Amino acid sequence: MSKKKILLIDDNHNIVTLISNRLEINNYEVVTAYDGEEGLRKALKETPDLIITDIIMPNMDGYSFIKHVRANQSINHIPIVALTSKDKIKDLLRIEGVKGYVVKPCKTEDLLEVINKCLDEEEDIPL
Repeated sequence: MSKKKILLIDDNHNIVTLISNRLEINNYEVVTAYDGEEGLRKALKETPDLIITDIIMPNMDGYSFIKHVRANQSINHIPIVALTSKDKIKDLLRIEGVKGYVVKPCKTEDLLEVINKCLDEEEDIPL
């Protein structure tokens, strides 16, 4: 069975390193980006199975990134999990088609639970 590919987008290099390592230990292939513009390029090139994106980032924030992904037919089917410290924007993200939501700082187990549900289920995960 091939590894599921996850695109991880966050402007904090330490968070990217930490989460990437944890995901790889749990048998995921991880592609990284450090802002929404780079993330969009990599989403189009890599066609990941799932995208995890921060919301507050330079160049293109996560909200704009989500809108671009949802507007592009070749990648709009990819589940997106928001990883952010902004707990009050859940409803806005749901409108834009985010399947899961994790508040930073988060436990690895909590993130993995959301990832597994997004990859295994057809329905959205309650935010």
